[in-house]
Amino acid sequence: MAEAKTSGEGERSDGPGAGRRRIRLSTKLVALTALFVVVAEILVFVPSLAHFRINRLNEMVQRAELVTMALGNTPTVGRSLQDGLLAEMNASAIAVRSGTMRRLVAMSEPPPTAVDRVIDLGAPAMWRWSFAGLETLWAGDGRTIRVLSATDEHGHVIDLVMSETPIRQAMVRFSANLIAVSAGILVVVAVLTFLVLRHMFLRPLDRLSGAMARFATDPEDPERIIRPSARDDEIGDAEHRLADLQRDLAGALTQKKHLADLGVAVSKINHDLRNMLASAQLVTDRLSAIPDAGVQRFVPKLVATLDRAIAYSRAVLDYGKTGEAPPVRRLMSVRRLMEDVAELAGARESGDGLAFDDGVALAIDVPAGLEIDADPDQMFRILLNLVRNARQALEGDNDPALVRRITLSAGRRGAVVTLTVRDTGPGVPARARDNLFRAFQGGVRAGGTGLGLAICAELARAHGGAIELVEDGPGAVFRVSIPDRVIDLAQHDRRRSQRS
Repeated sequence: MAEAKTSGEGERSDGPGAGRRRIRLSTKLVALTALFVVVAEILVFVPSLAHFRINRLNEMVQRAELVTMALGNTPTVGRSLQDGLLAEMNASAIAVRSGTMRRLVAMSEPPPTAVDRVIDLGAPAMWRWSFAGLETLWAGDGRTIRVLSATDEHGHVIDLVMSETPIRQAMVRFSANLIAVSAGILVVVAVLTFLVLRHMFLRPLDRLSGAMARFATDPEDPERIIRPSARDDEIGDAEHRLADLQRDLAGALTQKKHLADLGVAVSKINHDLRNMLASAQLVTDRLSAIPDAGVQRFVPKLVATLDRAIAYSRAVLDYGKTGEAPPVRRLMSVRRLMEDVAELAGARESGDGLAFDDGVALAIDVPAGLEIDADPDQMFRILLNLVRNARQALEGDNDPALVRRITLSAGRRGAVVTLTVRDTGPGVPARARDNLFRAFQGGVRAGGTGLGLAICAELARAHGGAIELVEDGPGAVFRVSIPDRVIDLAQHDRRRSQRS
């Protein structure tokens, strides 16, 4: 088996998108980080640019105020001085407004051209200033603007007509510097984010995927189970959960392999056992010809027992193919069924009723005339398994003061018949209850396989019923619920119409 890729690169050979180049998670993280940083820089860049433009305009207004003060204190101002001051500011006119009055302070020669835009610094609006900064960059050089300052404490407003080109060029330089710094920040943040995310997430994820791939090549090798790290966050929790899952899966695969090997061995043994039972059946045919009253009384029971044994062995051989055969339901007497089970299990008549050779008493408590609609052989197997388990639970109780009794009872509620097997033993240990009806896991006694209860559960489910451990001891109480067959009314009506 080819080793699976664990680095997250390249192409997969199966699954959705097979043959398509995959984008690494690290690449997506870097791209998203860069995108988020760019968005953040844009959100910072636009207000910064607007703030820079407002500051430059305020600086020009302050310079115009100084020029106004200087020229206002000078009795006569020559043309050359005005032109020099205005040229230094790239302005063409400076005026002072007070209410409705407007006083011209200085004006260049020739007079200013038409104004392209009026900017009122006394009416700020952040969103408007932000868009105005971008508009200044896109407008190009050569525009003439008129700047109105905020009203000072004397009620004066500076009215300045100037070229926008110097401010725009300064904004271009500021934008270039800001973009360069942002690009540097973008690279540093992207690299640091990638390194941190790779250390905290990508490498652990690669380790998890690698552990999955290694485990998939040989799930039964315990060395391929991931060893969780010391992390106590979600990644550490995922490692622990993956380790638990791999251990459970490895155990289940090992158990299934053992079961498969056991099934092969059982099939071989059962094949030979069936041949032996067939030979024993031939011997019973000869015994039936002996004209002895005792022999004639027991031979039918022996023949019936051998027939059941042969049927069971055949069912074991067929189990690996189709499982248990579907039940063939018949209406039968529950008391007669329980008496047959008691007889085959070894119970004999005693002074106080039925009892086994080891002294365990057996009581049958069934209402007269109670009938059950079920498969006779499968019901027989269920009760026989439960009775044998009950006897095994009572085997070690040799104290004569202890009550050793097995009770078989039954009853009907509506369309459901319940069969109950109760013993006075020590009960079912708590450790065995979780897997009580699972093969090779629900054994109650030492050395037990738990197959008997698993078979009982499967046969009960085949009838649409269930088996459960009832917590109303003393001892263990198992209750089997078998519902009557559901009648298909449509099919029933069709048959009636055909007969009529």
